Amino acid sequence: MVLGLILIALGALAIIAAVGTVDGSTELLGVGIGDLTLFLIGVGSGVALLLGFSLTKWGTKRSLRHRRESKRLGELSEKLDRQEAERREEDGNGAERSF
Repeated sequence: MVLGLILIALGALAIIAAVGTVDGSTELLGVGIGDLTLFLIGVGSGVALLLGFSLTKWGTKRSLRHRRESKRLGELSEKLDRQEAERREEDGNGAERSF
């Protein structure tokens, strides 16, 4: 999930830098570049953004699934503890009656 956020930030930064510096000259962050290079930077930034969003979405789904499973396991554990306590209580009462 963190990697996704980093990719989103880097892609957005590259797009903002390219848009902010294109004012008739072909220069990006102080470095002279060609039109093809600027296009490829844009494509790479877009891919980084999409990959970042995908990784973030996948990480969020995975975290939510893990939380649900943990919650369900906790509920089942509590139910099992209650059942065991009831069984011990019944066994204890039954043993006293037999004496």
